[in-house]
Amino acid sequence: MNYRHSFHAGNSADVVKHSVLIALVQALQIKQAPLTLIDTHAGCGLYDLGGAEAQRTGEATQGVLRALADPNPLLDEYRAAVQAVNAGPEPKFYPGSPRVLAQLLRPQDVLILNEKHPEDAQVLRAAMRDTPAAVHQRDAYELWLAMVPPRTPRGVVVVDPPYEQQDERARITATLAAAHRKWAHGVTVIWFPLKGRPAHAQWKHKLRGLGIPKFLSVEHWLYDEDQPGIYNGAGLFIVNPPYAFTQALPPLLDALRAALAPEGHEGEIASQWLGD
Repeated sequence: MNYRHSFHAGNSADVVKHSVLIALVQALQIKQAPLTLIDTHAGCGLYDLGGAEAQRTGEATQGVLRALADPNPLLDEYRAAVQAVNAGPEPKFYPGSPRVLAQLLRPQDVLILNEKHPEDAQVLRAAMRDTPAAVHQRDAYELWLAMVPPRTPRGVVVVDPPYEQQDERARITATLAAAHRKWAHGVTVIWFPLKGRPAHAQWKHKLRGLGIPKFLSVEHWLYDEDQPGIYNGAGLFIVNPPYAFTQALPPLLDALRAALAPEGHEGEIASQWLGD
């Protein structure tokens, strides 16, 4: 699957990813100790919803626009993150993970961003100019291993690849195994698209084989039955999520499911420990 983010900015996957990411970081920030936030596939940082690429798919209408119109207060933090990069009520821009993470920074926290593609890296630097983020242009998996453990006592690595390469999942699995050996207590978030259940089940089986004790899977299936050959949803693997986050997650997920369910479908979104 080729998932170039400029075509999909603000879609349902972004709403789930960024809502969950905000909740995760805020749960970690209950403690005052500094956090290092590392985004290995940062992209452009900020996306024009009126641009040709976003308009070509129109996916924001079934994602961010629905979340903004939904009255559920559990989505308030997400809506605030989107509104922070927009001047009016109608969103013209969508914040990628770098801008979302930058909004969450406390004075003691550190933000490290990486984007390998030269053009996107240049756009990212411009988008993050008003933030304290450090921007790198390196291979994502090399940077992931090089940056852990971070200098601060705690940290989060966000892995959000476009899945352009055939071996993307294999590289994620291998790098996660190596990173966990270096930094067993670190928090890692891995985003993934969902096309079909059998292929995804195979990857989960391989990840279970890594023997990581606290390994949470969040899956958002848009349709009541899988639609063959198309995008069916997305999700997140989360290593070492904090207790406060896991306790607050079920009602947030239900709010997201209700807000994003396509017409005629209830959809399905749930979390499960991979050891279960």
